Formats: sequence, structure tokens, C-alpha cells
Amino acid sequence: MSEEKKEIAAEEEAVVSETPNPSEEEVKETEAKEVAAKEAVTEETKVEEKPEEVKAEEPAPVPEPVDEYQEVVVKLEDLEEESEYPAEEMDVLTGLYDRTMNSITEGEIVEGRILNITDSNVIIDIGFKSEGIVPLEEFDNVEELNPGDEVEVYLEKLESADGQLNLSRRRADFIRVWEKLVEKYENDETIPGVIQRRIKGGMVVNVMGVDAFLPGSQIDVRPIRDFDSFLGKERNFKIVKVNHARKNIVVSSRVLIEKEMEGQRKEILDTLEKGQKRVGSVKNITDFGVFIDLGGVDGLLHITDLSWGRVNHPSEIVKLDQELEVMILDFNEKKDRISLGLKQLQPHPWENVAEKYPVDSTIKGRVVSLTDYGAFIELEKGIEGLIHISEMSWSQHIKHPSQLLTVGQEIEAVVLNIEAEAKKISLGLKQLEPDPWEVIEERYPAGSVHKGVVRNLTQFGAFVELEEGIDGLVHISDLSWTKKVRHPSEIVKKGDEIEVVVLSINREERRIALGHKQVESNPWDSFEENYGIGTETQGKVTRIIDKGMIVTLPLGVDAFIPNPHIGLPRGKKASEVYEEGSEVTAKVMEFDKENKKIVLSINALVKGKEDEDYETFMKKQNSGPTTIGDMVNLGKDEKKAAKKEKKAEEKPAETKKAEAPVKEAEVKEEAPAEAKEDKPEEAPEEKKED
Repeated sequence: MSEEKKEIAAEEEAVVSETPNPSEEEVKETEAKEVAAKEAVTEETKVEEKPEEVKAEEPAPVPEPVDEYQEVVVKLEDLEEESEYPAEEMDVLTGLYDRTMNSITEGEIVEGRILNITDSNVIIDIGFKSEGIVPLEEFDNVEELNPGDEVEVYLEKLESADGQLNLSRRRADFIRVWEKLVEKYENDETIPGVIQRRIKGGMVVNVMGVDAFLPGSQIDVRPIRDFDSFLGKERNFKIVKVNHARKNIVVSSRVLIEKEMEGQRKEILDTLEKGQKRVGSVKNITDFGVFIDLGGVDGLLHITDLSWGRVNHPSEIVKLDQELEVMILDFNEKKDRISLGLKQLQPHPWENVAEKYPVDSTIKGRVVSLTDYGAFIELEKGIEGLIHISEMSWSQHIKHPSQLLTVGQEIEAVVLNIEAEAKKISLGLKQLEPDPWEVIEERYPAGSVHKGVVRNLTQFGAFVELEEGIDGLVHISDLSWTKKVRHPSEIVKKGDEIEVVVLSINREERRIALGHKQVESNPWDSFEENYGIGTETQGKVTRIIDKGMIVTLPLGVDAFIPNPHIGLPRGKKASEVYEEGSEVTAKVMEFDKENKKIVLSINALVKGKEDEDYETFMKKQNSGPTTIGDMVNLGKDEKKAAKKEKKAEEKPAETKKAEAPVKEAEVKEEAPAEAKEDKPEEAPEEKKED
């Protein structure tokens, strides 16, 4: 230390040792000395310093570590020359010293010497200030280890929180193996491995002591169905992916298999032809077909080409890994899509089908499908027949085949018809039993009376079931003797039990004509006596139609009154004057026994009464016309005379027009009897106008 620095330090110590309340002069003198000392130091060191950084307790500058290290080295060399150790011992000591000076970095593999082996640890010296401890379980060859052996370890950490040197033998082994694996990956080499366990998506393989991932799709060219069967097996693999950051590798055995099959695949594709037969194994089964491995080449065997018969799922015909002989049906130009066939190797089942299943013969089959219109019966693989729903029963009303049959049921049927070209066979089930229509005339002779149930109603009649499977039709005209029936529901309802008479039978067309009204005797014989022409009768309005009214007479028969014979006021309709249920009195105008027809007239009844009243009146007078015709002529003459007499007193045309409707309305409102009493001479004229 220079003299100036010593003086400055002495002065600083003096300042510190002084009393805390120095005089102003002393303070100024001290400050002046400090300034002078600082300037001297600045010139000597040529270092710029701030005034406030100079403190009394600032230590002296320390030389750089490198300079001290160099000085120490020089001193050691001097000591070596002056050392009393022999040269050999000095070399050993120098070597040990040099080892301690080696640069040691974390995260590297270093060599160390085993110092001691305990029950659980191995103490190793790597030339550091402290020894490292490695668990004994990290060494594979524990029995071969001895103190003094050189081993490689991985330096994880120079000094832990406990001041311990952390070493790992397992990590060092992994790094060495990893380097070899990367080298094999770069050189595209094959390595052996053992499949150890199964994980999600694949398997874990032990390759040279390192766990590698084997995806499920890379195990084999065929889909894997039983992964557990590969556990513990040794196979060759190729590294397909390396992740240096995570130290993960992915291996594959499929690429090796595909490489081995390339030659076989090329040979197959070169010799592939349509119609060629090949042997392959079932690789995969789907809902639509089967994939066949032909030896490096995959082909699709569609479900429709598996069998001539009906196939619900390919698994009914083939199994996985099963070997099959198939036919090449088609392939594209690249030959990457190959269609195969299995049924084509077997003869077509429809050959000579008419000889195998002659018409009217009884056959056995299995129900394979049910539809709304019938059931399909499999006679053999590839041959099916249809039992139409109409051919299932003579007597039962079958709405769906499931009422009689179930899928998978074995049944007998009769062959009705064969269309070999269209590949259709018609079968019958009811033909196994006798046809009840063969003896229908004996059971239901014409004119016999039976009871039946109304099963259905139509616009033209009602179907009545005599027994199960035997129906007859009651026409709408045969439902009632007396009613004008518009719809069968007016007489009978569905489900009603009624009596019917068999009118006729058509066995060929399977039809029976029935009658319901024929159960009772024809009442029109008595109607003729009670409702002869000109007979006056009463009835009740049951229906009003556009052409007139339907009236029910006392004996229950319906009669008709046309609109012109109802006697309606001018401009009025029957529905405005009469209501259903109204009582009316009319005269029979027409009676037709054959056509069951009675026509009435209210006008005829009124006219007849007027004629009778007029004749009675004239007889009392002993003069005047005696017939209606005479009365009409008399009325005309009287009117003409009256017109001539009143010409002068005739009112204007407008007044006459205004009064005319009033007179007509008054005439209409008055009853016929009153009109005859007040104005008997005008009755014929009013009747004519109406």
C-alpha cells in the first residue's frame, strides 16, 4: 500500500475517533485534507470516483483471482523443485492435483472410481471436493462391482441442499443406450425388442432397456383382435420416430412385415385376372362385407357375393383368420380395389328349379322375412318363395302374416307357381287344408236362413260373416222392404248379428248374395189393399229432399210427395213450410208393387174436396153448371162482362199493380174453405192460376 493511502486511512481513523461535536475550524480543516487525499489517489489509480463513495471503512482493493492463481502455480513449481518427495511420488501427487482442477459440469456423464460399497449404496469419487452416492439398485451387475473399479455416472447436481453430490448410474446407462438408438434410427437399422405391457392406443416395448411405444396399428398388417396374445413375445422392430426433447421413441413391426410382403404383392398384382381363383384369409369382417388378405393384397368380398341365399351379416358365413378360396370378380386399373366372390364358385341354385320343386308339390322351408303383403320362405340357399297373405288361410281374416308365422319358423307349404326367369316361386299355406268353398252349396243352400255378423259396411251394402272365412253381401236394396235406404248404416251397424237369407252362390268367384228383408214376408201385398190409387191416408214427414218429401205411412212404408203436389205457396220451399215429423194428409196418386213405389199428392186431395163442395152447393141451388169445366167457363164470361162495365172507372195501371199483390197475398193467407164460402164463383179461376 502506498504512503498516501496509509495517510488517508490514518486520517479517517482519526476522524472517526474524535468527539461527536468538533469545532467548525476542525471540520473545515478535515474536509480540506480529505479533498487533497482524494485528488492524490485519483492521479495515482486513474480511476474516477465520486466523493461520496470514499468511506473510512472501505477495504483495500483485492487482486484479480486469475492473478492469484497464476502466482500460486508459480509457487508450486518452485516448491516442486525444492521438494523432498521422490520424483515418482511427486508425479502421483501432481496427477491427483490436476484431476481436481478438471472442469466438472452438471448434466454430463463423468468417470468415477468406486471407493466403497455398502448394503444400499455405492460411494464414488469423481475428483470433486466430495464423493457421490449412487443407490445400489441402479447397477445391473452388483456382484461384479469392487472398490477401485472405474464406472460412468451421470452428474445430476454438484451440490444439493444438503451439500451432497448427486450422481446417477441409471441415467448414464440410459444416455448411452439412447445414443445407440438414435444411431440405429439414423442408419435405418432393425432392433429386437420384447412387448411388455398394454397401454391406451398400443403396447410398450423394451428396446435395449428403454421403453418404446408401439401403436396398435403398427403391430401387424392385420387388425389386432387380441392384444394380450402379444405380451412377452420378442419381435423385430424399426424405429419410426424419435423425440429428443422428451426422450421418446416410436417403433413399428408392420413396416418390416410390409417390406417382406412387397415381393409377394408385386407377383400377385402382375398375375391378377378376372375369374381367377385365389386363396386368402379373412382379415376383417364388417356389416357390408369381408376383407380378404390374398398375401399382401387386400380384396373385398361383398355381403351379396357371400352366398346365393339371404345373409343378414357376413359373420354367419365366415370367421376371422379363416382361409377361403375366392374368385376375382373385378379390379380397377391401379389394382388397389379388388372385388371378390364366394358364391360364384358354387352352381346357381335356380338351375332346374322346376324339376326340384314341381307345382302342387308340398315343400318344407324356413321363414326368413315377414312383410305386410306376405312371408318369404327359404327353400334352400338362394331360393326363396313368397306366401301371399291371401294364401295363408281359407277362413281367417289375416291382417298381417305375423298372426300365423314367425321368423325362423320351419313350415310346410304348397308350390302354386314358378317363374324361373324372374326367380319367383308362389307358395300357399291354406292349400294344406280342404277348401270350404268346395261344399259351400251343401252347407248354405239357396233360400236357407242363417245368422251372421256384420263385418263391414260399404256404400252399396253390408258384408255379413256366416262363419270364419265365409262372407256374403247384403245389397242395399235387400236391407228393407219399406225404407228408402241411402246407406246400410241406417238399418244395421258394424258388429250387429242379423238374420239373412241365402239368395245365390257363385263358387267360382267365391261370392254369396244374401238378403236381410227376405227373412220377413213381402208386405207389399197388403200395401196394395191399404194404399190403392185414390186412397186418402195420413203420414209423417221423415225427410225433405230437393224433389219433394219422404213420408212414412202408418204401416211403416215410405211414400213420396213431389214438390208440384205438395201445394206450396208461390215462392216457398217445402223445408220452409214443413218440418221433419210434421203430420200430413194426402191422396195416393201412384202405387207400383214391382218397384216398391208409392206416390202421394196433397193438391189432389184438396182439389177433390173442392169439387165435392161445389157439386153439393149447386145441387142446393138447382141451377148452374154441374161440372168443374162448366164452372171455369162461367167464371171467364163473368169476368169479361165485369171488365167492360168498369172500363170508365178503371184505375191507373200503377194503382192496379200495387193492389194486385195485396189481393193475391190475401187470397193465399185465407183458408180454402173460407175462399169457397165468400167467393164461390172465383174458385175455378184461382185454382187455374195456382
